[in-house]
Amino acid sequence: MSKQAVSIAQYYHERTKYDPETIALKNKGLDWSNQPVPFKEYKVGTNFDLKPYLREDSLAFTDEPGKTWRRLSQLLLCSYGLTARLPTTMGTPLYLRAAPSAGGLYPGEVYLVSRGTPTLPKGLYNYHSRTHSLVHFWENEVWATLQDGCFGHPVMINAEFAIIITAVFHRSAWRYEDRAYRRIFLDIGHLLGNIELACSLTNYRPYLIGGFADGMVNNLLYLDPEQESAIAIVPIIDQLNVLQNLPPAPTVLASTTKLVYPELPDGQLLHYLHHATEIDDQFRRWEDEQPSDKSEIKEERVDKYNFPFCTKISTATTPIDWGKKTTKELPLHFLESTILKRRSTRAYNGANLTLDELNALLDFTYQPQHYIEQGLDETPDYFDLSLIETFIAVSGVNNLEEGCYYYAPKASELRQIRFKNFRRELHYLCLGQDLGRDAGAVVFHTADLKKAVNKAGDRVYRYLHMDAGHLGQRMNLAAIHLGLGASGIGGFFDDQVNEVLGIPTDEAVIYITTLGRPRSR
Repeated sequence: MSKQAVSIAQYYHERTKYDPETIALKNKGLDWSNQPVPFKEYKVGTNFDLKPYLREDSLAFTDEPGKTWRRLSQLLLCSYGLTARLPTTMGTPLYLRAAPSAGGLYPGEVYLVSRGTPTLPKGLYNYHSRTHSLVHFWENEVWATLQDGCFGHPVMINAEFAIIITAVFHRSAWRYEDRAYRRIFLDIGHLLGNIELACSLTNYRPYLIGGFADGMVNNLLYLDPEQESAIAIVPIIDQLNVLQNLPPAPTVLASTTKLVYPELPDGQLLHYLHHATEIDDQFRRWEDEQPSDKSEIKEERVDKYNFPFCTKISTATTPIDWGKKTTKELPLHFLESTILKRRSTRAYNGANLTLDELNALLDFTYQPQHYIEQGLDETPDYFDLSLIETFIAVSGVNNLEEGCYYYAPKASELRQIRFKNFRRELHYLCLGQDLGRDAGAVVFHTADLKKAVNKAGDRVYRYLHMDAGHLGQRMNLAAIHLGLGASGIGGFFDDQVNEVLGIPTDEAVIYITTLGRPRSR
């Protein structure tokens, strides 16, 4: 081993970049006979069928247990439930879920941990999306262990149950190899975006925990950490109990920064990085990591770039109408239907977007405070949005000049940094995908990795990708609701993006979301 110039997270990012000269060497044929199954099966345990609570007459469940099961059923369906079953040439159908996944591989698993209530007996549950059921595979007391694993996080005192999201690495690595680590956390970010919005539909409030004792939580769920590992923990507060409406809570614990590591061959980068970003079970308190003034917990968002003499365009707009919670109709009914009908767009027709449409997408994604009157959370949990920047390559938006823009969320404005039509370049940067060429706008989420690692250690690599996926999912849903198309792209020529678009070289590209008008079949 030798001391490296960069941390393991930065080293991993450099090693997994796509480059035009070497990408052909990475494109190996897939072993379809070894394709992972995207579902877990438990041969023992009590099965709680959630499907009856989705029927139109489910409102007939008026007793307290029935109401709770109906809310849980809706929460899980809108978070990660099956929304379509498509035939394939391989014979095995492709099951699509409420949250998108790169390649339809769905590396995430959803578990519930209950401290024990009259409705939800204590123990461990796995959500089986194919059957829309909860499998109660461990019936003993586990809440105290989870609290210890979360280092006494303050929200755990009030929560009655928590969602734990894990990743089954091989489901993505089978196709994307070491770079799969990026895609896994983007996928979990999509899922976290759905959980946040689905909780608004069901009168729950999710609290996000990214810092926990990895080994302790994996042992709690009886996971083989070489195959599957806990990624995020989401305690859930019941907002129907007004005594449990809690203030914002911390979401991030810093890990160590690993500067000494061996020369790693291809195929070992993913697992090595994951283990290097773990937090051990040595006792820590969240109070040691956070400011005493709880109002400072949410990082103040600042607009990082204010380019001299650049054109500035306001993005102020009327918020999207999701169906107000105060109406007699189903609360946020447009939001629920959008989550369940969402599909990643496969092709655009090249027609322009309007500036009003682009502004609406940005507003819902970045300005949640505009949606409090509709019943959505004005301060949804992220890990650290102050580390994420947004650039937009505009190819076809009415009344907006072609070029690359920096989006300044605090000022709610677009700041132009390069004048050019980038359609041809976007096609190339997105590995020849027509989505990049035909989109009206392409959104790039970026982060200064050196700054991020200095702030939160190598574990920040997880946080950055989950936050980018969360933002991408909000944008995705807003686009579908407006009749537009959206598709996330996790494969691109990393360094060439900065060079072509004029994005500062310190900004590593984390995620791309294409936006356009879908092509009719």
